[in-house]
Amino acid sequence: MTDPRRRVPRTDALLADPRLAEAQQLLGRALVKYVITQAQQRARAGEIEPEQVAEHAVASLPAGAASLRPVINATGVVVHTNLGRAPLSQAAVDAVVTASGATDVEFDLATGHRARRGRGALAALAAAVPGAGGVHVVNNNAAALLLTALTLAPSKEIVLSRGELVEIGDGFRIPELLASTGARLREVGTTNRAHLRDYADAIGPDTGFVLKVHPSNFCVTGFTSAVSVAELAQLDTPLVVDIGSGLLEPHPMLPDEPDATTALRDGANLVTASGDKLLGGPQAGLLFGDAGLIERLRRHPAARALRVDKLTLAALEATVVGPPPPVAQALAADVTRLRVRAERLAAQLPGGHAVDCVAAVGGGGAPGVQLPSAGLSLPESYAAKLRAGSPPVVGRVESGRCLLDLRTVAPEDDDLVLAAVLACSS
Repeated sequence: MTDPRRRVPRTDALLADPRLAEAQQLLGRALVKYVITQAQQRARAGEIEPEQVAEHAVASLPAGAASLRPVINATGVVVHTNLGRAPLSQAAVDAVVTASGATDVEFDLATGHRARRGRGALAALAAAVPGAGGVHVVNNNAAALLLTALTLAPSKEIVLSRGELVEIGDGFRIPELLASTGARLREVGTTNRAHLRDYADAIGPDTGFVLKVHPSNFCVTGFTSAVSVAELAQLDTPLVVDIGSGLLEPHPMLPDEPDATTALRDGANLVTASGDKLLGGPQAGLLFGDAGLIERLRRHPAARALRVDKLTLAALEATVVGPPPPVAQALAADVTRLRVRAERLAAQLPGGHAVDCVAAVGGGGAPGVQLPSAGLSLPESYAAKLRAGSPPVVGRVESGRCLLDLRTVAPEDDDLVLAAVLACSS
């Protein structure tokens, strides 16, 4: 009897299949060849018939050359770090597409000479925070702090409160980040209380700067005290304020969250922040402050290694000057309208119920702030099924039920959520 494995189509014949040949234009030859090889191995193992290899290969082709998949965030966490933090606005997405080819990122079309890199994004940020004498952008907020320490405190001391020795995620800690630059940390106060005199007593000839870090991913309550930016600004030393989550100005729903405008007004010499949290833009580290200080940071040799690319600059500018990004829309969502959406969806779903729930800001911003919300309550088993769908819908399991929180779902995605849930129940 002829071995059926001999009937498995050859790789070159499969690559010539019009459907797979077309896929190579989008996905690349190597990726398509890998998919073909997987299908061939299934046929050799007897899992599929040799005549079905081409069909299975076509069906297994990914949607794009990158492995990242778009998901619908129904967790109720507005800035979800594991889901990429802030989703970009359509204006920012369009700006990234425009910047993906040749662009005038460092070129003056009028003169034909080199121009300042990212001048549009820098101008937009300067206009958004008019109290800043200068603005600079690096690739994330940790990089902003790193560059600050390298510039202002080489072989010097950084004075900061013990209550602000923050771990920022995945085991990375701000104190260790700063110490890696060669600076020495001078801790003051206790875990729960610090006073102005603690800082004043620690300042000396070896002080590079005083650092105030917003504990943006945890809350300390009870017998506590902290020194304000305005009080620290009275000290005769540079003051750096890490506001973390990236508000450029006060937000009515987040009254306790620090912002760049207020910190500078209160006397900070330099403010660092993230671009992909409450600002709602791409990953970036934002620096606002004294013009001379910003120029020193910009000219430090390490600034080149921490530079952002043209795609980030384009998305950042569009985020600042364009319409409200998804993060801002989610924060401003009206809970009454969320309930109406939940009830409309629940009416079309067997076993689904519209419920009130509580969302969170997330992403290292506004810890402890609860956002009233509404969503769908489904059987717990739906959670895994929804994550396996296309597109995946990521909810949360709460009290033995799968909860889809609509505060983090764009209204235009309601029909996709509906179809995904119906697919689970069919």
